[in-house]
Amino acid sequence: PLAKRIAREKGVELSRLSGTGPGGRIVKKDVLSAATGTAKAKPAPANLEDRRIPLTGMRRVIAQRLLESKTSIPHFYLHIEVDAAPLMTARQQLNAEAENSGGVKLTVNDFVLRAAVKAALAVPAVNASFDGDAIIQYGDIHLSVAVAVEQGLVTPVIRSAQRLDLTELSLAMKSLADKARNKRLTPEEMQGGTLTISNLGAYGIDSFDAIINPPQSMILAVGAIVKKPVVNERDEIVPGLRMNIGLSGDHRVVDGAVGAQYLAELRKFLEQPILLLL
Repeated sequence: PLAKRIAREKGVELSRLSGTGPGGRIVKKDVLSAATGTAKAKPAPANLEDRRIPLTGMRRVIAQRLLESKTSIPHFYLHIEVDAAPLMTARQQLNAEAENSGGVKLTVNDFVLRAAVKAALAVPAVNASFDGDAIIQYGDIHLSVAVAVEQGLVTPVIRSAQRLDLTELSLAMKSLADKARNKRLTPEEMQGGTLTISNLGAYGIDSFDAIINPPQSMILAVGAIVKKPVVNERDEIVPGLRMNIGLSGDHRVVDGAVGAQYLAELRKFLEQPILLLL
């Protein structure tokens, strides 16, 4: 308080001083020294230089494709909140069994991939693309999965994902993700996807909207599983586990009602994970 009062009286700006008191505190003598022109001023911060970073081939392709998508595809967005408690219980039980038997341990994303495929089998209109004067509805579900790598993002493709069970999907995803991070993906492994999953849950993102991966007509944006208060069937507030999932759709191909049907199927499979084992 004394140093501040003297500073006001002497017209000294405290922010320009370096304190000599305990812990760098500005004291009376610092202000008086400043008033007589003998105080030590704070060193000026070092200038941080701007950098121009040339685009890599991967970043240039990402920029071109996403700009094309956002400017030429009429996006619409839908969102659901899923009760993730049954999924987490099923995962815990299956992984405990895998631990004992030497089987494959499953991630949350493995369940999401399987549910996305099962839902697309139930609502095949989402597994399609716009082609000028026609809509191409695909027979196989070739699942693109976004994987973050050092220089950007790649979407390796699990081919004919509807033919794989939960464990096989998990193994396929692990193999492709490993190849992506070690730059060993072939061009064929990054082409021909018919719908895409982007999961940012591992980064603590609750919810987001994703940009469609052309020429596909739909992408799912999967958030983290979070613990939050929820209201149960007896109108009681209890702890719950919830996961937000967003759908971005191409309105030329997928209507809002169709997207809603797909998300309803997706929620059903995630909240009744035993169905994912069939």
